Amino acid sequence: MSTSILLLLCLSACGQQQPQKVPGSDTTIRKWNQTIPGNFSSQSKTAFDSLKIADFLRLYPAFKPHTQEIYTFYSHRRYTYAWFENGRLIEYASNLSNRILNFQHEGVLGNPPYQRKLDSLMFAGEPIKKQPDTELELMLTAQYFVLSKLAWSGQDATTSRSANWNLPRKKVNYEEYLDSLISTRSTDFSKDEPVYRQYELLRKYLIKYHTLATQKWLPINITPGIKYGDASLVVCAVKDRLFKLGDFKGDTSGKSYDEELNEALKRFQDRHGLAVNGVLSKETLAELNVPIQKRIQQIVVNMERSRWLPVRLNSDYLAVNIPEFKLHVYHADSLLWSCNVVVGQTMHRTSIFYGDIKYVVFNPYWNIPPGIVRNEVLPAMSRNPAYLATHHMEITGYRDGLPVIRQKPGSDNALGRVKFLFPNSYNIYLHDTPSKSLFGETSRAFSHGCIRVSEPALLAAFLLKSREEWTPERIEQGMRGGPEKMITLKQTVPVFIAYFTAFIDRNNRLNFRKDIYGFDVRLSEALTTSGKTINQHP
Repeated sequence: MSTSILLLLCLSACGQQQPQKVPGSDTTIRKWNQTIPGNFSSQSKTAFDSLKIADFLRLYPAFKPHTQEIYTFYSHRRYTYAWFENGRLIEYASNLSNRILNFQHEGVLGNPPYQRKLDSLMFAGEPIKKQPDTELELMLTAQYFVLSKLAWSGQDATTSRSANWNLPRKKVNYEEYLDSLISTRSTDFSKDEPVYRQYELLRKYLIKYHTLATQKWLPINITPGIKYGDASLVVCAVKDRLFKLGDFKGDTSGKSYDEELNEALKRFQDRHGLAVNGVLSKETLAELNVPIQKRIQQIVVNMERSRWLPVRLNSDYLAVNIPEFKLHVYHADSLLWSCNVVVGQTMHRTSIFYGDIKYVVFNPYWNIPPGIVRNEVLPAMSRNPAYLATHHMEITGYRDGLPVIRQKPGSDNALGRVKFLFPNSYNIYLHDTPSKSLFGETSRAFSHGCIRVSEPALLAAFLLKSREEWTPERIEQGMRGGPEKMITLKQTVPVFIAYFTAFIDRNNRLNFRKDIYGFDVRLSEALTTSGKTINQHP
């Protein structure tokens, strides 16, 4: 049979079923919910009349959605002041006020209510007054809950689900968390805020890009064929653009396409998932010419996704970033190593979800999904009666009018020599592949949904490290051939399938990737609509 059909089967190694409601991983959910425990302190300092809260909410009705949170916070404190000590504001109050007054840097398309009033109260509260100001006290607490909702929690679960985000949302008790922050006299939001670390990293770049947006950002028009060693006025424009983006450090007035520019282009290309060759290609120019407002939008969208993730995990876990085409292996939030992956095509998207890897299977059978049997295998069988034998496949039964077909273990098996199973309703897993050349492509969306791993032996060794008998040598031997063998992990390992088109790498560089599934557009529209609602306060 033609090799093109075999390649097609390798490219479509996994099928996707319609997701059905099934129980999630209790282990992972427990870890998720415990990321921010919080605790109430038992302070007994100067208190205020609890009736002041009702008066405050009548005066500032936009805070009424946070009524229960405010009352809960103060009832546990016995209505003692949280933001004042010895009659003066604590340092944390200024930190919170600065975040509220500069809310455009939080990646939220809207402003908190009563920013001017907060500013005036802060000015009047320090250093003139030497006793607690109840109005300022309640204003700071109310603004904290606004910040926690808009900047730390983000859009509700309806929005995340509509954005194809099937990871469970983090849970934080913000009343308890505020009390914990104040009782420990924390002064650094970026250090202690209950949000995934990428949020603060992206926030710092958002501030930079807001500054860039105040400058001219005109398209760069390059003469076709310009290359290393050439001299041209347009080279100055390229150097200036790369200088503003942080990739070029030299003299921007030089007209020569020199080694310094060549290296700067490589850095830029690496940050954008392009072929790293220092060539001013059509693809590279297109990324250089992306409007700065679009980049800001991209950062904002991914800050929102960061709000939904667990703050931290203290265990081993895997993370696949679909637009990056990468698998990242972590231990307690420290990145150990990464490798290339192949993900689903646009028409066969890899789902955004999580699971717990439970099994490593050497020399697996490939149980061919019904859709591939119907659309690809049966037509091939009608053209060539020997098709199944040629491709080492066999019929094991019949279901719903279709033959149940599997491919036997072997060198041409579409799953390669090992697969990693985390039971889920999407029929997705990680696996090896015989089509190694695809890992060299810059854009690697080729599969029918499953995720092909370029370093399967290394991943197997990581997952089986607690099984002393599974040495790297034995793993290598197990992948050479033989019957199918399933190994159950002593402890399951969470795997998160996520979608980030803007992120900060381990070298603290801002990366952008293409929105291959079009998810950024839908989420951006939802954030814009929400921003209009937020701004409808008094």
